[in-house]
Amino acid sequence: MAYNASSTIAALKTVTSELLSLPSGLLSEADQKYFEGLQRRIPPLPFSAFNGKPTIAPAVVWSRVNNVESSQLYPVYPWGLYGVGRPGLDTARNTYWNDSFALKFRSHVGWKQDNIFAARLGLTQEAKRLNSLKLKNSDRRFPTFWGPGFDWVPDHNWGGSGMIGLQEMLMQTVDNRIYLFPAWPKEWDVHFKLHAPQQTTVEATLKNGKIVSLQVLPVERKKILLYNLSKFPQNALNQNNIK
Repeated sequence: MAYNASSTIAALKTVTSELLSLPSGLLSEADQKYFEGLQRRIPPLPFSAFNGKPTIAPAVVWSRVNNVESSQLYPVYPWGLYGVGRPGLDTARNTYWNDSFALKFRSHVGWKQDNIFAARLGLTQEAKRLNSLKLKNSDRRFPTFWGPGFDWVPDHNWGGSGMIGLQEMLMQTVDNRIYLFPAWPKEWDVHFKLHAPQQTTVEATLKNGKIVSLQVLPVERKKILLYNLSKFPQNALNQNNIK
């Protein structure tokens, strides 16, 4: 019972755009024309304001809130219209910090995605806090038997959403760019290997706040890797490991 819900609009924008960006020949001429027409008909995202700051609204108008979901942040995740390296980051951050429903519903419990929102928005300490809560050991015999949250025990939605949030803290892909450590606390040592689009793998080691090894395959993809060198400098003693 919502008019022009931001979650639906964001989904339509992202899916339609991705379909239209497929290589030539994968869509029929009729489908191409249909999706071009659909793209023109998708309404703009609704916006609001809290504390004098622009925010993404859940919808233009709505009858009631049926659940405990911060749907106004779904344009951040999963639909990727906002986030690190994308336009409107301040508006999305304003929504995270100021929207009354986003604040009311914030939690690490169950399938809640606030940890992912925080990582996607580059909110390092918030992502650290929420992922630490979400992925901590349960109080049962088996550490990963989380819950109950909104469902049963074991509730592996905790682990699934936690793993996504952890990966988003380490690496994010935006268009043809790869962002390294976009929401990672420099005091956390880590070694990881993750897959990125175009058959790319990124493997890195961070120790004492410095990148001591970095390998991108294929090597030509390293030129599209972006990270904050002032926050995560390369260790001069380990330059041979930077490939």
